[in-house]
Amino acid sequence: MSVTTIEIETAETLSAWLDEYRSIFVLTGAGVSTNSGIPDYRGADGEWKRRAPITYQAFVQDPAMRARYWARSFVGWPVVASARPNRAHAALATLEAQGKISMLVTQNVDGLHSHAGQREVIDLHGRIDQVVCLACTARVSRASVQAMLADAHPEWSSTTASAAPDGDADLDHLDFSAFTPPPCPRCGGLLKPDVVFFGENVPRARFEAAAAALQHSDAMFVAGSSLMVYSGFRFARMARESGLPLAILTRGITRADDLATLKLHADCESTLAASVLAQN
Repeated sequence: MSVTTIEIETAETLSAWLDEYRSIFVLTGAGVSTNSGIPDYRGADGEWKRRAPITYQAFVQDPAMRARYWARSFVGWPVVASARPNRAHAALATLEAQGKISMLVTQNVDGLHSHAGQREVIDLHGRIDQVVCLACTARVSRASVQAMLADAHPEWSSTTASAAPDGDADLDHLDFSAFTPPPCPRCGGLLKPDVVFFGENVPRARFEAAAAALQHSDAMFVAGSSLMVYSGFRFARMARESGLPLAILTRGITRADDLATLKLHADCESTLAASVLAQN
């Protein structure tokens, strides 16, 4: 059996599954955005591809780690800023327009679902295109912070590196000691990307809104997530505890494979495009 035939059958299986349900709760992960040029954290085996991301505690308490984070982010941000939605994002927006999706919850921080026209989106881990002051809670755009950093560190503007997940870049060979993190333009306080770092909890209101949407759904669909992070896995567990069908589309293993009623090992973009966009 050729790969093409397998891909067609996988898309047909997903299409048939989607047709069965009226109100689907969708959870997406990095695998939805990799074809937009944003790298993922984990491989098909569910293991880290690189060192784990910075923790909230290290960012707040360690000036050297904070400088390292912002230097890498300065070099890596243009990858996220220039990323565009792919056909997976378009397919999910189409399903929403058809009234099939009760809520889309994404673990991604790239904002690409919203850029694709998705209206009901919960950014579970926040948005990397916004920055918040930990002192006065002022919010500023990541683009304006990039301009601040460029003005303060013109010598870094020509630095290039391979892209890492979520606007990071692989720069471990460089000296970050002279890189000054950006201050809050309002109070001079500590700025942090408005995303949930490792060691932080998802805001309670955000979780409750997602949980309420799940309760009013008749199925759950996971696309592009290994579900290794508990903040996403718990929704899969809640779905199965409620007796909801659970379909997972991703390459490789997930933490919820034993909970799934349908598991599809395939590329998110091509499969969703063939399942949804080709039908319209």
